[in-house]
Amino acid sequence: MHVQEWLDTVPAVAVYAVVGLVIGLESLGIPLPGEIILVSAALLSSQHAGINPVVLGAVASAGAVIGDSIGYAIGRKGGRPLLAWLGRKFPKHFGEGHIATAERSFEKWGMWAVFFGRFIALLRIFAGPLAGVLHMPYWKFLIANVLGGIVWAGGTTAVIYYVGVVAESWLKRFSYLGLVVAALIGLTSFLVIKRKAKKAQAAQQEAEPVPAGE
Repeated sequence: MHVQEWLDTVPAVAVYAVVGLVIGLESLGIPLPGEIILVSAALLSSQHAGINPVVLGAVASAGAVIGDSIGYAIGRKGGRPLLAWLGRKFPKHFGEGHIATAERSFEKWGMWAVFFGRFIALLRIFAGPLAGVLHMPYWKFLIANVLGGIVWAGGTTAVIYYVGVVAESWLKRFSYLGLVVAALIGLTSFLVIKRKAKKAQAAQQEAEPVPAGE
């Protein structure tokens, strides 16, 4: 089943819990499809009166901030050995090349890497643990973490929600418009075919030979 279809089968409270949990786990360093879950839930909220987009955005933001903070604490305590262990367990996500890329981003951008990393799948997983491993001052990390989490989670929820509302409204109008257009096309086609049939019949009558003696 698609993610949105599955979310539609569970109560609203469960949707909030799943979104917060998946985003939180992804933020602390576990490779999970947090963005897919959030987008699916936000789109569902535009079609489901029981799911409040404001609550959804708040839960997603909280999951992102809390998950990143836990990841920071784990990274600060585990250090480089933790990254090496993650690289062996999850080479696709925590390979040496990915870690090196993330480290260069942190060295160049500092706390902005935490903020903008929220919008990039790779850095979204690395941001918390790597900031802890590199001993970024916690107050800098916290500011970037909170702002990034709110802008990413809240902004994504708002944009997808309003896109869903507009799309649903447009599709409803389109259904009536499509019916009218289909009727006009059908009527026009009928008239064109009828006119061509008359012309073909007239041409055939003119081409028929006149019997001798007439």
